[in-house]
Amino acid sequence: MALTLYVDTARWRAHHKHVQEQFPGLVPVCKGNGYGFGHERLAEEATRLGSDVLAVGTTYEAARIKDWFGGDLLVLTPYRRGEEPVPLPDRVIRSVSSIDGVYGLVGARVVIEVMSSMKRHGIGEQDLPQLHAAIENVRLEGFAIHLPLDRTDGSDAVEEVIGWMDRLRAARLPLHTMFVSHLKAEDLARLQQQFPQTRFRARIGTRLWLGDHEATEYRGAVLDVTRVTKGERFGYRQQKAASDGFLVVVAGGTSHGVGLEAPKALHGVMPRAKGVARAGLATVNRNLSPFVWGGKQRWFAEPPHMQVSILFVPADAPEPKVGEELVAHLRHTTTQFDRIVDR
Repeated sequence: MALTLYVDTARWRAHHKHVQEQFPGLVPVCKGNGYGFGHERLAEEATRLGSDVLAVGTTYEAARIKDWFGGDLLVLTPYRRGEEPVPLPDRVIRSVSSIDGVYGLVGARVVIEVMSSMKRHGIGEQDLPQLHAAIENVRLEGFAIHLPLDRTDGSDAVEEVIGWMDRLRAARLPLHTMFVSHLKAEDLARLQQQFPQTRFRARIGTRLWLGDHEATEYRGAVLDVTRVTKGERFGYRQQKAASDGFLVVVAGGTSHGVGLEAPKALHGVMPRAKGVARAGLATVNRNLSPFVWGGKQRWFAEPPHMQVSILFVPADAPEPKVGEELVAHLRHTTTQFDRIVDR
């Protein structure tokens, strides 16, 4: 009995090919928990796509994945002096976001990140005059720019990249390759047309692996079902059942990421109102689970346990049976499955 990730493999891979066709020179990204699929699986899928470079989040991820992917590995977290040394092969490319970082990687293959409107990390325009000397002792693989997802000020992502291309060109820095993130296919084509001597390579993770929501589905197996009556006590905290119904023990708990949720940026009145309503219900121990039964998301009977969750299903709903599976609406990037099934 498990929390299972089911994958419609043919559909999933067809989506990968579609994205690859939209973004020539695509660099797949495999970081964190491997977008819910695991590093090994995504390394295999990147190899299947014929990718020559795979981007990972950290040096530790690069060390784990190097035996699963034979091409170059691009570490996205910028190098900092004093970081713990991790033994890595020469095919690993380090990201750098400071002049000091470039000087600290003598002989290494590097991608230099420029500061975008994200304001996260990157070299600034004032650093460009110093780059000429700094890059003499490294193997420069290109520059990179990481763009925001939303542009609420109405600005144009392409214009932001063009601005940096012009600055780098004016500083007489090599512009053979530019790695970009969060651009549309038409944006990439527009840039490639304007700068034919530069190869633009899109680093893509979410859109590639998770872009087709119908290709994957989480399901948790029902482990036990117990009938309860109104007022009957149950669980760790011995709460009272609010009405007659069933306590359903389902595979999937906190160790799987069930009950964990990343903060969301809310836009508009209705999403904010729903957020306030959920918070209000949580104060009286009413929390909606990700598990669906009888066409409805069901409430947690109590906070999820480490490996299972206990749900409350009211008496007027069909009684779940041990061995049946409940669809679970889970976020891939925070979920750890027990098994993956290709179908």
